[in-house]
Amino acid sequence: MAPPVFDLVLANGVVVNQDGEGARDIGVRNGRIAEIGALGTASAGERIDCKGLHVLPGVIDSQVHFREPGLVHKEDLETGSRSAALGGVTAVFEMPNTDPTTTTAHALADKLRRAKGRMHCDFAFWVGGTHDNVAELAELERLPGAAGIKVFMGSSTGKLLVPDDRGVLAILKAIRRRAAFHSEDEARLNERKALRVPGDPSSHPVWRDETAALRSTERLVKLARDARAQVHVLHISTREEMAFLEGAKDVASCEATPHHLTLSAEDYERLGTKLQMNPPVRGAEHRDAIWRGLQQGVVDVLGSDHAPHTLAEKAKPYPESPSGMPGVQTLVPVMLDHVNVGRLTLQRLVDLTSAGPARIFNIVGKGRIAAGYDADLTVVDMKRVETIRDSWIASRCGWSPYDGKTVTGWPVGTFVRGRRVMWDGELTAPSTGEAVRFW
Repeated sequence: MAPPVFDLVLANGVVVNQDGEGARDIGVRNGRIAEIGALGTASAGERIDCKGLHVLPGVIDSQVHFREPGLVHKEDLETGSRSAALGGVTAVFEMPNTDPTTTTAHALADKLRRAKGRMHCDFAFWVGGTHDNVAELAELERLPGAAGIKVFMGSSTGKLLVPDDRGVLAILKAIRRRAAFHSEDEARLNERKALRVPGDPSSHPVWRDETAALRSTERLVKLARDARAQVHVLHISTREEMAFLEGAKDVASCEATPHHLTLSAEDYERLGTKLQMNPPVRGAEHRDAIWRGLQQGVVDVLGSDHAPHTLAEKAKPYPESPSGMPGVQTLVPVMLDHVNVGRLTLQRLVDLTSAGPARIFNIVGKGRIAAGYDADLTVVDMKRVETIRDSWIASRCGWSPYDGKTVTGWPVGTFVRGRRVMWDGELTAPSTGEAVRFW
């Protein structure tokens, strides 16, 4: 019997998957995983030795802001996806608060057109849900390339806002897919604006306090149950929300971010407005509670909430400074460092960054290493020690809140549908990203 023939074999790596960790080879044919096992005698167009490396299912970052169209002086689809690929991320879901906003079929089609031939990873685009497009949402969420519907209950960066229960309920009743929510109570944010201290970004979490987050999330869960709908609560930032969401798994999935798991209010003194995010980075007790929620299985996915602004914009005095920081390129190394110090297992990280997104967003053919699935693979060196530097960041903004942070664990290879896109810090293929498919 003739040996099997593959386009690509990743040999001698430790494969991390839903069935554990083990030394296995992966054979790829026509962009998909064809076989997993001992493939030493197989014929391959290319064979890559992954000895000493771990091979993970491709990392999916389901919350990024790549700023195109309209704000391309700080990011665009090419630079954002370049940053993603260099960080080991194989697919991204991009947010709708661009200019113009992604709230129509035309705007979604425009983003898909812009992405084709320019993005280095696969992609989908969230469609913004508003008071004005409720009647179209059932069709919009089913369009190719649509990640689903995203709703801002509290104002953040951009022009999308649905602060009222009636508006949120109308959206939930109109759609069938799981919608994603920025959950902060707009009325409370307006009430507390006077608590912002000019020049002091550490007052940001005082203004946008825990109650603003919890009150909105409580409202959202009630509305989801009323509408018999599934919701996804983005970037959990409070211990109160995490405790509440333990009892809301019937309708609500949730996301944690690396910055809410890694940084705390103590870092405002060092980072200033670079730490300014919506919802805010808070005290260490909130960070610890988010870790507990992650360890207890309440957290479903990790998203970077990559939201770049230029250093000049960030240098404006608070509160004129915009909220947001880059994060797609540092998601993998920062979280691998947490794995290495024992805060979570590598299998749990895989669940949060590939299997979890595939499960809750109904992604086709991604999220695990299995025959017939897309050959999306993130290859990491768990022992490699590196220091994150601004000079490594490929985002157009050119900076990271983790500049100077030394981590153990590093992405060394990114494969998108069997194509080696990044290897050892260099992009190795043209940008051939395609739209993510959904059930």
